[in-house]
Amino acid sequence: MTRSAAPAVADRAAVAWATGELAAAGCVSAAAEARWLVEEAADPAALRAMVARRTAGAPLQYVIGWAPFGRLRLRVGPGVFVPRPETEGLADRAAAHLRAAGAAGERVAVDLCTGSGAIACFLAAEVPGARVVATELDPGALAWAQVNAAAHGVQLLPGDLDAPLPDELAGRVDVLCANVPYVPTRAIATMPRDVRDHEPRLALDGGPDGLDALRRVAGRAGRWLAPGGFLLCEIGDDQGEAAARLLAAAGLAEVAVLPDLAGRDRIVEARRAPA
Repeated sequence: MTRSAAPAVADRAAVAWATGELAAAGCVSAAAEARWLVEEAADPAALRAMVARRTAGAPLQYVIGWAPFGRLRLRVGPGVFVPRPETEGLADRAAAHLRAAGAAGERVAVDLCTGSGAIACFLAAEVPGARVVATELDPGALAWAQVNAAAHGVQLLPGDLDAPLPDELAGRVDVLCANVPYVPTRAIATMPRDVRDHEPRLALDGGPDGLDALRRVAGRAGRWLAPGGFLLCEIGDDQGEAAARLLAAAGLAEVAVLPDLAGRDRIVEARRAPA
């Protein structure tokens, strides 16, 4: 995001007002959010409406209408999980593996549970010529993913995890990504209000231990991965050991738990053994 270093006097007054409103509502990063809202608002009336939505608890990105992800601006709004900067570390690794996979026209990546399409669109933008396929089950998320996928040349398929993937991709996927729901059911009540009350529960609830969806992905990854292909999944920072065991038990090799951009163990990576 590009920010103006010296806003006009009227903008400074608007930022000060918005900061006060947001701080009073408990927004931790009130000043930064206020500057973003002022930059995006078309006029004072729009700013007041946007601040009102944010102070009522709507995620900031819903209010703005987009979220940054790497160098992309992804359209988001009610019904879709907001892409987080921490996930950019997984996307960076996935892009590096995809670039190294072979000839440009033959590279294939799949992003399961794509949500807004963040990882899939990132891969399509960073690795031109690759075939990037994404799946999503939730109709609310699909509406946003369709917009983003169309803008970046991603093939979007509606359905649960790998169910909609065409058979011709079996054994041909160089990079398989899955930012599956991984929050333990009991922990959802402790999440911040804007996440808990506004983002789709389907994108959050990973079952009793948070690993229900990851178990399914681990059991199916071998069908889709090419020899030497990589699986990358986002996990909770306390799930590394359990997640690594799941992938190893599924017959995947070179299993590793890796830090995200904030230095927390939030990525589990594994590989189908080369032929």
